Amino acid sequence: MAEMFDLYDEDLKPLGEMCERGDTVPRGKYHIVVTVLPVNFESRILITKRAAEKPYGGLWEITGGSVIAGETPLQGAVRELREETGLRALPQALDCRGHVIFKSSDHNHINIFYLFRADFHEEDIVLQPGETTAARLVYPSEIEQMAKQGEFIPFLYLRAKAFYPDIFGENMP
Repeated sequence: MAEMFDLYDEDLKPLGEMCERGDTVPRGKYHIVVTVLPVNFESRILITKRAAEKPYGGLWEITGGSVIAGETPLQGAVRELREETGLRALPQALDCRGHVIFKSSDHNHINIFYLFRADFHEEDIVLQPGETTAARLVYPSEIEQMAKQGEFIPFLYLRAKAFYPDIFGENMP
């Protein structure tokens, strides 16, 4: 069955329209993508390695994905976190950090960023076959090094610095 996305305007208002994954999103309309930064009580960030067959395969990333039709962005964030990492969060445990609008000739989307702080450890992580192949808990400075070495998706590192300045600040561990 095809994966469907609800479409929104630039103000994040639902338009009552949908598109299918892979379809061109019409000008002035957007589907929603969420990014969730899981940080444990030791100030370590959960990152996952993308499956080889996916775009950016073999690189490390932050949890995220598309919000499917019928979900709110927050519900999509909770689902993506659970599917990709096995971590379960109540919606109120996610702190929305803002969003950015991306416009291109075929793929308009709005990326909403959430922070999830909880008491979790590497043994709590359950990977999603076909999506992720490994998981690590790292400090922000390690992600910076991984990005410089080409091991971490570069645009995700830049977005993380922008939307989580309290995590990726000047005094990061």
